[in-house]
Amino acid sequence: MSEANESLLANAMDRLWVKFLPQMEERVAKLEKAAESLMSGALSEEDQRRASAEAHKLAGVLGTFGLQQGTKLAREAEEVYAGTLDRSPAVSERLTQIAEQLRGMIAGRK
Repeated sequence: MSEANESLLANAMDRLWVKFLPQMEERVAKLEKAAESLMSGALSEEDQRRASAEAHKLAGVLGTFGLQQGTKLAREAEEVYAGTLDRSPAVSERLTQIAEQLRGMIAGRK
């Protein structure tokens, strides 16, 4: 690929990033809220399903932008929320850490 084509591609990806940034931030916020609800014992099954779906979507979009570690973390959250949820403090803490790391990665890419 020529430098000109690489530059065009990079610019297009940057524009897409800006377009999808609000959605990514909203998804992370939903994961943060789900982790908080889990910690307080207030996470419903429906909220758990939504958190799994949000993590799934986030994993895909982060991979599109080359944030492979973000994809890995989002998939970890997706798997935790998709299964029989261990409601222990350790799991709540891990899901909180994942959401914080995802927020940091997204903020760092801006």
